[in-house]
Amino acid sequence: MKAAQFSETGGPEVLQYRDIEQPTPAAGQVRVRVAASAFNAADAGMRGGFLPIPIELPHVPGYDVSGTIDAIGEGVDEIEIGDAVIAFLPMGGDGGAAEYVLAPADAVVAAPTSIPLADAAALPSVSLTAWQALFDDGRLEAGQRVLIVGAGGVVGKYAIQLAKRAGIHVTATASPRSVDAVRTAGADQVIDHTATDILSALDGQVDVLLNLAPIDTEQFEAYVAAVRDGGAVVSTTAFMATPSDDTRGVRAATVFVLPNRNRLAELADLVDDGALTVEVTRRIALAELPALHAEAAAGRIAGKVIVLP
Repeated sequence: MKAAQFSETGGPEVLQYRDIEQPTPAAGQVRVRVAASAFNAADAGMRGGFLPIPIELPHVPGYDVSGTIDAIGEGVDEIEIGDAVIAFLPMGGDGGAAEYVLAPADAVVAAPTSIPLADAAALPSVSLTAWQALFDDGRLEAGQRVLIVGAGGVVGKYAIQLAKRAGIHVTATASPRSVDAVRTAGADQVIDHTATDILSALDGQVDVLLNLAPIDTEQFEAYVAAVRDGGAVVSTTAFMATPSDDTRGVRAATVFVLPNRNRLAELADLVDDGALTVEVTRRIALAELPALHAEAAAGRIAGKVIVLP
């Protein structure tokens, strides 16, 4: 079968489009005929060797995947050949940048039916990140307020939709190119951070500050003033420390997305209910994935890209 694979860590050139052996599911596994995988920044980090997630070489990237069950291992019940599924695959194992991929049976859930199966690969890890940031780490509840810094990205737009559905007031920052998209996602207040001081534009303190952007450390620390006493600062930028304020009881939490099959099934249902929109910016062929990694290294990727086998 065809796959994108690297046998050593390094620059984008180590990722090769090649023929590899089709895998066979072991007990507790299923094989998925891939409809699409999704590109994530962590894929580039693992390929480059600078993200501390252990992988076995050679490695196939693409831990977000959608497709159809093609084969079933021993001991797997309640899953049938032909089922359309999505999965957040274990990040250290081979991913979906291939024609077929193995998945733990307890990682796959029914794909949403209201969107193309390939597009559904854009849902798993980013929507789980948004949920966990808001409700698991942020502990937000209905009637509270959140400030989302860097809301114009994929996770930010999921976070806005999920927060609004939960009855939370959302203030979001964005650049001019994404202000309209952030407003369309449902933010109550949108601040153009390139033209306006965020702290002075707020109409009151928030319960949670959610940072999704690689901002300056001093700037990040200054934003903590926007959080009420006893609130929280949550960040997905694991490469920089998340600030807190112990004198006011403002805690800090850094998001490391975790698999959650039940939650992913709920998120897929929200898509079919029309409460969550899946956005795909580009669709590329699997053979083009090495070039996409080169684009990512040059900082030229915006939005969500899915990879078609």
